[in-house]
Amino acid sequence: MERMKAIFVVTAALAFLLSPLSTSGFNGFTADQFPIPQTDPPVQPAGYAFSIWGVIYLWLMAGALFGLFKRDRARDWTTMRWPLILSLVVGAAWIPAANMDPVAATAMIWIMLGAGLAALARAGRSDHFWLRAPIGLYTGWLTAASCVATGLVLAGHGLLSEQIAALAMIALALLLALWVQTRVADTPEYGLAVIWATVGILVDNVSPLNGAVVALCGLGLPLLAWPVLRALDNLRR
Repeated sequence: MERMKAIFVVTAALAFLLSPLSTSGFNGFTADQFPIPQTDPPVQPAGYAFSIWGVIYLWLMAGALFGLFKRDRARDWTTMRWPLILSLVVGAAWIPAANMDPVAATAMIWIMLGAGLAALARAGRSDHFWLRAPIGLYTGWLTAASCVATGLVLAGHGLLSEQIAALAMIALALLLALWVQTRVADTPEYGLAVIWATVGILVDNVSPLNGAVVALCGLGLPLLAWPVLRALDNLRR
């Protein structure tokens, strides 16, 4: 059964990896997907930030293959496989959903995040590069992405203004990331992914200048960086 679970992880990771290749890809929701068009919304990172997905896809795939061929029955690996499978299976269907229905996609990305964080919490400390690191990078980006998607839905449906939605969801992402970092103090990849997203939001709001969003991101970056530095120090010991 444990080997079958490892095979399921590889299958789910492969489906996840192939999902952007079988669709038109995804670089953020488009303005016309909302009743109130979201044209350059302040909560959305600059386009380049989405390139992190390439690293995430390949690293998760590499980790899944390592787990199958080298650690199929290792306890550090077996306990995290079911939640990771759930997250990746939902993720494999996420891009088509995002291109059709932002509300459904937002619900799905929160499921991906929750299952991914459960996998990270259960992952053992051995084989950091192949196990905790890719899951950490994946869930770090999902932490930011889930809040960004929620901000777009709130503003796009008129529940909040673009500015208030951006500030509220950036604050939520920062608080959630800080809380997670207290739980995974040995996984700097998580914090680095959130930092990458936060910098992407900051860059997108520099011109034209959105002072409140830039200030919030600027405040959040050193708060995120401190746990990352501590995690890196823990890994070196």
